[in-house]
Amino acid sequence: MNSISPIIRLDDNDNVIIARIPISAGTVIKSESLSVLNDIDQGHKIASRFLSAGTPILKYNTVIGYASEDIHSGTWVHSHNIRFDEVSKDYAFSKHYIPTNYIPESERATFQGIVREDGRVATRNYLGVFVVGNCGATTARMISNYFDDERLESYSNVDGVIPYVHEMGCGMEMTGEPMDLLRRTLAGYIRHPNTAGALIIALGCERNNLAGFLEQESLTTGKMLKTLVMQELGGTANTIQLGKQIIKKMLPIANKIHRETVSAEHIIVGLQCGGSDGLSGLSANPALGKAVDILVRNGGTAILSETSEIFGVEHTLTTRAVTPEVGQKLIDRINWWLEYNKGKDTQINGRVSPGNHAGGLANVLEKSLGGAKKGGNSPLMEVYKYAESVTQKGLVFMDTPGYDPVSATGQLAGGANLICFTTGRGSCFGSFPAPTIKLASNTPMYLRMVNDMDINCGAVIDGDKSLEQMGQEIFQAMLDVASGLQSKSEEIGVGENEFAPWPIGVLA
Repeated sequence: MNSISPIIRLDDNDNVIIARIPISAGTVIKSESLSVLNDIDQGHKIASRFLSAGTPILKYNTVIGYASEDIHSGTWVHSHNIRFDEVSKDYAFSKHYIPTNYIPESERATFQGIVREDGRVATRNYLGVFVVGNCGATTARMISNYFDDERLESYSNVDGVIPYVHEMGCGMEMTGEPMDLLRRTLAGYIRHPNTAGALIIALGCERNNLAGFLEQESLTTGKMLKTLVMQELGGTANTIQLGKQIIKKMLPIANKIHRETVSAEHIIVGLQCGGSDGLSGLSANPALGKAVDILVRNGGTAILSETSEIFGVEHTLTTRAVTPEVGQKLIDRINWWLEYNKGKDTQINGRVSPGNHAGGLANVLEKSLGGAKKGGNSPLMEVYKYAESVTQKGLVFMDTPGYDPVSATGQLAGGANLICFTTGRGSCFGSFPAPTIKLASNTPMYLRMVNDMDINCGAVIDGDKSLEQMGQEIFQAMLDVASGLQSKSEEIGVGENEFAPWPIGVLA
């Protein structure tokens, strides 16, 4: 660390620099010809020249706010002296669209996947126990929990029996967006290539009526899709007993799979970030973006999401949209979120979470600037609603909240068979039925949480690796984990409670 600069300059036009390491007041930064006036935490910003009140604050040569007061060179720059305000944007729909330069099919990267009868490719092999409403949640958990490691010992190709429970299904509209969204999410998980078989539990009187759900989502019961209605079976105990018998019959069928060499074009990765810091947008996020560009060139798919956390930089996506219509879809969702959050103390209105703030992010504009870098430089090919089935190859966007479990649930329902999750503060997230790879933005956090972190992107900040090298390492990890290598969250067993459908709408 002593051989490299304690600061990072992201762009020649920037008027702030970033602390690579904690910097003490009085430290002289020779490359910037300034003396630091305050103690600066790692990842936080320092004024590189005098900024009069009202001056745009530039990071990555992008406006992240305005000086709320005169700021002297060497001063700590954060929310206390940055004013969050409307930023003028030119959407420039499709102006900079460049078609992907695909790698020839015969030369594309490969992994060991599970090819289903319909040709879809899985990265894992689970049985799922689902509920149409919360009233069946305990029953579903008790059925799933019965199938522990000892009882699954004879079924080495089955990764587990997972309960997918939630708090909705009753006390809500019977029709309309909230119900459609819930049903779309559940159906997406049931149809997921990683779900070998599913059992659906209903109490029997839910507003998310079982028959209506199956009909609306065109789900047909058979040997690997079964349903049980508790009120018709005499209650909880009987349902649990029958549920166990159904799963026992599914296990030998689900176990009859093998992995084979398939193209990386079958990887669909959901991109997530949570617990960000001032270094996330410098290391983990852009490094993941490099990996995404490699994946897209290999014919694969990446799903960028968290709509409220790209606000302020959405024009960087619309300008490379495949068509103006695709770009407008994204702006329509941004406008929906602005209306949805009008007058509320939420992130899209300026304030980031306490953890993000402590990590060096002053407002949502700065967080969005780093978060959007997960999508690399690939063209934007389509925009999807929450939990819609993703069929378009390349970089796509799915409209989701910024809340990680809810966002990732939508991506998984859309067909993601892998999740890549960047974090600067440290996240203990995991997911089923597809695994999560967690990417640390800085070395101190990686070392502190090494049992949860898969890759240390802090090597970029430390000067040990370039973003290109880090991106290649992440892409290789995608191939390895998709082939069956367990991620850290899988080793621990995290992911069951992270199934969280978007609870949009008002309960009644």
